[in-house]
Amino acid sequence: MKPIGYWLNRTDQALTRTMDSLLAEYGLTRIAWQVLNVVQDARGSRGPGPPVRDHDVLTVLAANADAAALTAAVEAVLAGGWAARPEPGRLALTCDGRARLAEAAERVHAFRELSAAGISPEEYRTAVSVLERMTRNLESLPAT
Repeated sequence: MKPIGYWLNRTDQALTRTMDSLLAEYGLTRIAWQVLNVVQDARGSRGPGPPVRDHDVLTVLAANADAAALTAAVEAVLAGGWAARPEPGRLALTCDGRARLAEAAERVHAFRELSAAGISPEEYRTAVSVLERMTRNLESLPAT
């Protein structure tokens, strides 16, 4: 049996490759999708509201990619018209971006169902819980 690190890397690569392919027709990547979701989630269901600081987006997604990749993803969603800068250093979804994000979300939902095929909700929760505990165990170690 291969160690957990092997399967974590393979799973992350498969998720990224598949999501990048799935979102390509929208001009998005997995990281850009994550940026858009952070911008949307920060505003909640309130609709238009205060824009999100770039710093907050980068902080929330720091475990997903390095700063250069996240900055490039922010630039991509701005260039694609998904988001705008109502103030310097802040992001907000455009009306068109919100509509296209909802459309792309349908496809991502189908992707998530496919990726979890044959895995019960309980098994999924257990896997996530175990990975979370492993991460907390390792992050609690003093830096060397």
